[in-house]
Amino acid sequence: MKTITLGPHRLGAPESLFFIAGPCVIESAEHTLRLAAALRSLFTEVNRVFIFKASFDKANRSSLQSYRGPGLVEGLRILADVKRAYGCPVLTDVHECAQVGPAADVADILQIPAFLCRQTDLLVEAGRSGRIVNVKKGQFMAPWDMSNVIAKIESTGNSNIILTERGFSFGYNNLVVDMRNLAIMREFGHPVVFDATHSVQLPGGAGTCSGGNAEFIAPLSRAAAACGVDGLFFEVHDDPSRALCDGPNAFPLVEFAAHVRRLLAIHAAAHGGNAHES
Repeated sequence: MKTITLGPHRLGAPESLFFIAGPCVIESAEHTLRLAAALRSLFTEVNRVFIFKASFDKANRSSLQSYRGPGLVEGLRILADVKRAYGCPVLTDVHECAQVGPAADVADILQIPAFLCRQTDLLVEAGRSGRIVNVKKGQFMAPWDMSNVIAKIESTGNSNIILTERGFSFGYNNLVVDMRNLAIMREFGHPVVFDATHSVQLPGGAGTCSGGNAEFIAPLSRAAAACGVDGLFFEVHDDPSRALCDGPNAFPLVEFAAHVRRLLAIHAAAHGGNAHES
């Protein structure tokens, strides 16, 4: 397994489990910084690598009227404030080539949304940035087809790649998780992440927005921790019922610390490690 250097940390290191967490979209500077503070405190306490995630723009919302975020300039300013205030690496989505350069000036990891995981120009531009590239496997993609995605990014000389599983389309407005995908994609030699919150999404299931089955986040993430995944991805919100994006599949902040500790215990029991090792 290739490990990726991120500051003093190594992603994909044996027996280590890292976390990507934060709100789906930047709602305000105050809200973003408040969530980052709470999450940073938790992961410092459990001694785990934590990457703060928030999007400056959600270009793939169901409806034209849906909230998309503050935009590139303001969003990156807020993410830079998160890094300065809490010292944690940050991850954000890019949807088009022109966003890659500015985002790479701030973000430690550039994320390719699932709908765009086959977009050659975007993958190549993200690879050229030199940043770590996290690619969400499309809901329409077989796990073995991600080898072509890897090849596009590696053509730039950048092999710092993370692959993220987020479920597969199962009929209309529904996703199903095949845990075999985690093992299959790890055979490519890159760290693999399980996106526990988008995997329970019901895409477009609420008409003008996506729905979700948040009650399945906990059991699916427990299963992924036992399977041997390298990282876990959660969209976390202090009040999911009022979230401006993806509230139905967000994990409540008030319950998150206890869940993280359970995941670390499961991971340690399944893989013979220390639940609190970094």
